[in-house]
Amino acid sequence: MFLKHSRYQDARRFEPAADGSLRCKGTRAREIGPAPGVIEHVVREGDRLDLLAGHYYNDPRLWWRILDANPDLDDAALLSMRARAGEVILIPRARD
Repeated sequence: MFLKHSRYQDARRFEPAADGSLRCKGTRAREIGPAPGVIEHVVREGDRLDLLAGHYYNDPRLWWRILDANPDLDDAALLSMRARAGEVILIPRARD
């Protein structure tokens, strides 16, 4: 059970095999679709995904929306983007 508005809310759970065994009780990776309605943001030193989410969405907890729209940022550890200053990243809408 996920919280309302969780990014995992629509993720599928693992299903039992034909013999009834269950490989994993967890949830499958969620599907990440295209990010429509994006704007481009030039990364500045000091930018962080949570700060950008706070700026664009008024909610720093939505940092993962920006991560989803930028697959080359493949590690959530890149919350601090000092090494990416000057690069352009995409900022999608807060909600689909």
